[in-house]
Amino acid sequence: MAQLLALYKTAESAAQSTEALEGAGITNEEFDILTDSPYPEGAFGEKEPQHKLYVFPFMGACIGFTLAMIETIGTQTAYPLVTGGKPIFSMPAMTIIAYELTMLGAIIATVIGIFFESRIPNPFAGIYDERITEGYIGITVVCDDSKLDSLETLLKSNGAEDIIIEKQS
Repeated sequence: MAQLLALYKTAESAAQSTEALEGAGITNEEFDILTDSPYPEGAFGEKEPQHKLYVFPFMGACIGFTLAMIETIGTQTAYPLVTGGKPIFSMPAMTIIAYELTMLGAIIATVIGIFFESRIPNPFAGIYDERITEGYIGITVVCDDSKLDSLETLLKSNGAEDIIIEKQS
């Protein structure tokens, strides 16, 4: 297995290269776009990923609400203080704590979800070049050694300024 990093000066030439890669049979899962500034999803012709960020706040809110109910009911059961004939399980007092822990769970889960969906940190990031932070656009391709020469010529013919190859064992 090998990994290529092709560097482009313009977004148009990088977009042409992604179309050429797809035409050569390379799927979206086999290449990635690296830029110094955010571009809209699909700006380079790649498939838009399906985000699942909305699941994290819902799950965090459910966990927070469950913990709030366990805490309030458990506390009122462990210390049953009858005050003036009022019920032991007081819903108005429980709703405040339930609201707070529901929001806390949703917020914490959202922050965790943002890191998870953004792939931060990415220990398998692979090859990188400092010129990407200077405005170049990089396309990384993971391929077999047999496809290495053909992909290198394909990327060069579509305007790659430089190609860096890193062989993996």
